[in-house]
Amino acid sequence: MITRIWRGWTTHENAPVYEQLLRTEIFPGIAARDVAGYQGISLCRRELGNEVEFMTIMWFDSIESVKAFAGEAYEVAVVPPKARAVLSRFDERSAHYETIVQPPRR
Repeated sequence: MITRIWRGWTTHENAPVYEQLLRTEIFPGIAARDVAGYQGISLCRRELGNEVEFMTIMWFDSIESVKAFAGEAYEVAVVPPKARAVLSRFDERSAHYETIVQPPRR
């Protein structure tokens, strides 16, 4: 299993807008693509002084599954235009890790 981690930062004013965008459009859109090997996504949020950091953690069966999601240049972050409009800054590249202990399943 591969874990894909990415971070983006926004203002306190834009944080609820961005979170709503993720929950109602971006995450459902990812799921609707039905990428083979995509196992799910988690969202983390952290207040940092004058900005808010968001971190997404995605799980895939393999690097091939990640490539099916992100393309051959799979390390390049996938940031839709609506997200770019409310983010102050973001990681240009996603980090990929071999998952040693898998997330719990329900």
